[in-house]
Order: sequence, then C-alpha cells, then structure tokens
Amino acid sequence: MKTEHKPSNSVSNFVENRRCSRYKLEVPIEIYPRNHTVIRSHTRDISESGISAMLLDDVPLGEVVRLEFALPFGKVEILAVARQRNAFRYGFEFLEDAAARELIARTCRELAVEEALYGKHDI
Repeated sequence: MKTEHKPSNSVSNFVENRRCSRYKLEVPIEIYPRNHTVIRSHTRDISESGISAMLLDDVPLGEVVRLEFALPFGKVEILAVARQRNAFRYGFEFLEDAAARELIARTCRELAVEEALYGKHDI
C-alpha cells in the first residue's frame, strides 16, 4: 500500500494551523508603533484574530502597536502584536478589545457570505 507524504515546512504548517479564516480586505490603515511616527498603509486581508498590511517602514516583530482602520460597520482602534513579516507584508494579531473585536467578527461574517456567493479571490 502506497501512502502519500506531504512535505512539512513552517509556512504550510502555519496556514494549516490558522485558527480563523482570512478574507481579502483592502482599506487604509494607520499603525502607531511605540517609538516611531504613524505608518500609513493599506491592508491585504483580515480574520477575526488579525490583519495583514503592506509596510515600507520596519516594525519589530513582537512589538505592540495601535491600529486604526475603517470597516463597513465602523471605525476600529485596537492594539495588536506584530507577529509575522514576509518582505513588506506584516501580520498583526489583535489583542483583546470586545467592542473592536465585535466589529471585526461582523465584518468577517459578511465577507464569508460574499465569498460563498461570489467565490474566493486570491489573497
């Protein structure tokens, strides 16, 4: 009996272990690092646990930053940790904030419905 073996690498493991689905979302975002002026950019995707954005400025991994961005249901201001960097793309994990997290969850539910109706777009 032949068994199929999938190669193991950190990227595929990270994607498979992701706890929340990501949805394409491109909106302006302002990032406020501790010892840096505001960084203005655009998001790439969002999930209930985090958001990614393309940055030209460096944000140290592990640093807590304040994020400000607008969603269809309201403006979000939330603290997040810079968790991942791939070239200019940064991944931020949201920290607890019940009101902001509810707006984010509501947006993700809406994006999930759109994805189900119109198909998934490349992220």
